[in-house]
Amino acid sequence: MNNVNDVNDTGDPAVLRLDEFLAHPPARVWQALTDPGLLARWFMPGDFRLTVGHRYTMAGMAMPGTGFSGTVQAEVLAFEPERMLRLGWRDADPASPAAADWTITWTLEPEGRGTRLFLTHEGFDPGSELQRRARSIMDGGWRHLLTDRLAAVL
Repeated sequence: MNNVNDVNDTGDPAVLRLDEFLAHPPARVWQALTDPGLLARWFMPGDFRLTVGHRYTMAGMAMPGTGFSGTVQAEVLAFEPERMLRLGWRDADPASPAAADWTITWTLEPEGRGTRLFLTHEGFDPGSELQRRARSIMDGGWRHLLTDRLAAVL
């Protein structure tokens, strides 16, 4: 696996883009993104189901410095098997000062004997100090998840 690359060419503070080459076929990477048991091992546990419109909750760690409660309300917005998965994310606490309302898109492209996995995390409010801090922390967090945790599951 190569290092995660920052592909945020536009410098858009509302969007975080990363890509990673994974030495596994798209079918295996897709399974790691969509199988609830595997998701719990490398990401966050939750009641994920690959059905557009399915809403579920994921339990993570609270991050008081960003206003994140630690619980994500997610929704499957769209998918194309082994190619793309788009999720809506909101903080489960409606009183959260960060007011997170994000879209996470995973895009898989076959590359040689592996997969190029792209992550687009959009919807950060650059006018909010809490969201700027969240974007900075999540940049490092996503990198760790892709290079260490997902790699171990694959």
